[in-house]
Amino acid sequence: VQLQASGGGLVQAGESLTLSCSASGRSIRNLVMGWFCQAPGKDREFVAGISWSGGSTYYADFAEGRFTISRDNDKNTVALQLSSLKPEDTGVYYCAAISRIRENGRPDEVWHWGEGTQVTVSS
Repeated sequence: VQLQASGGGLVQAGESLTLSCSASGRSIRNLVMGWFCQAPGKDREFVAGISWSGGSTYYADFAEGRFTISRDNDKNTVALQLSSLKPEDTGVYYCAAISRIRENGRPDEVWHWGEGTQVTVSS
């Protein structure tokens, strides 16, 4: 599966953005999907995950309450709504297909990485 993220941009603190991940090559209908972020000089970290049905969602502590992950299996897309953005949310955001979400709410193995989209939040 090929994954392409889009929707990034430059915003001010407190504003919102919606990122979209478009999949091609196969259906993501039965895949657990997630979003990750890599800030400048830091490791890539988990942001949010969603079960194949969309019935369960998982968030990193910093994303809880501000970000919302969703999916549309008919359109083969996954979205991440970012709100109340902070300068520390700046980074390249990647979508990914994940083997599973562990019981602690964190991703297991990443099967496929997509191309990222840059989000820059100014203060």
